Amino acid sequence: MTGNQSTRLILVVEDSMDDYAAMQRAFAKAGLINPIVHCQLGEEALDYLFARNRFKDRAELPALILLDLNLPGIDGFEVLKQVKSDPKLRRIPVIVLTTSSDERDIARCYLFGANTYVCKPVDLSGLIRAVSELKQYWFEIAVLPRSNEE
Repeated sequence: MTGNQSTRLILVVEDSMDDYAAMQRAFAKAGLINPIVHCQLGEEALDYLFARNRFKDRAELPALILLDLNLPGIDGFEVLKQVKSDPKLRRIPVIVLTTSSDERDIARCYLFGANTYVCKPVDLSGLIRAVSELKQYWFEIAVLPRSNEE
């Protein structure tokens, strides 16, 4: 990836504040210092991504989306489907980070265009390890487009 990877925005779509707090601790332990936008609802994430409602003036798209599937209202499947159907958004890597290990959910996510599917570890040390590996791959090894809005 070109440019300073620690300045690239990450969108976290997670309805559980406990899980989000654990994710923040894991980010800190893994040395992930990227700016984070947190959305608790699928509808809120879509508003952010499509620059609607309270996010109509958002400055940038995320370099990466961490997406939970089990969201109230518009679920993660629908968010994924809309992101990967839009020409301006489809290049953003979407990492599904969820508790579901159901083969049907995994297959459906890849069918809709998920870049990675990760079963959310149940303990903090497992989450730290997963976040460290995601950070290493997506922000140190993978080459991402400089801007998703071009």
